[in-house]
Amino acid sequence: MDTIFSFFSFLFGAVVGSFLNVVILRLPDPDQSIAFPASHCPKCRTQLRWYENIPVLSYLALRGKCRTCAQKISFQYPLVELGMGLLSLALFHQFGPTVSFAVYFVFIAALLAIIVIDIHHQIIPDVISLPGIAMGFLASFFIPEVSWQQSALGIALGGGILYSVALLYYLLTKRYGMGGGDIKLLAMIGAFLGWQCLLFVIFASSLSGSIVGIAAMIKQGKGGKTRIPFGPFLAGSAMAWLFWHPWIIQLWNWYLGLTSPLH
Repeated sequence: MDTIFSFFSFLFGAVVGSFLNVVILRLPDPDQSIAFPASHCPKCRTQLRWYENIPVLSYLALRGKCRTCAQKISFQYPLVELGMGLLSLALFHQFGPTVSFAVYFVFIAALLAIIVIDIHHQIIPDVISLPGIAMGFLASFFIPEVSWQQSALGIALGGGILYSVALLYYLLTKRYGMGGGDIKLLAMIGAFLGWQCLLFVIFASSLSGSIVGIAAMIKQGKGGKTRIPFGPFLAGSAMAWLFWHPWIIQLWNWYLGLTSPLH
């Protein structure tokens, strides 16, 4: 029975991942709708048939090309579908068939869409983050993982901390180093995960972002003018906290024990 439920949780995630590909492609363009028209080839505009929309399998069957015009299909499509399927499976194993699974499924789907959109366009759509803040706070009344007080404080501190950092950076350099989208994203993360996650999310995202940023500076040769989106690092760190926070807390306590004056 567990195997069957696991399979369907993966399948459900992959199907939602297919829809996320539509959101990722169309949401940044204000002239496009995520509902209409139906899925089609971006080059020849041929509408896809149902068997060409099967997550991952259709991409493999078509060998990564449009059936009509032979235009290459981006590898992003099966990657997002597979990624969302695996994340759904991980959520199911962690929470089982509960309200918490449904809540964090929506949260993870939003983060995955934000990661890809921010990589491509360096924007985090308000239409995802702002409703996400409200949804995360509302969900805190129905799940045991986060109380409404923790969620509210997570929103206030999440948005406030990054806003303070962005303001300080601007006052010192007269340049914008962080967009408002990142501030709203951290507030959304705080809403779903509570204020307890913020220290880790900020530290882990800053560390990973700095490593990637330095590598990009070296590769591009633009020095301080190099720009990389910060949203994927925030979102990835939030996912890490969601799945591994017991081990993260345990590691932190172990570190505090090593650095205690008594040792």
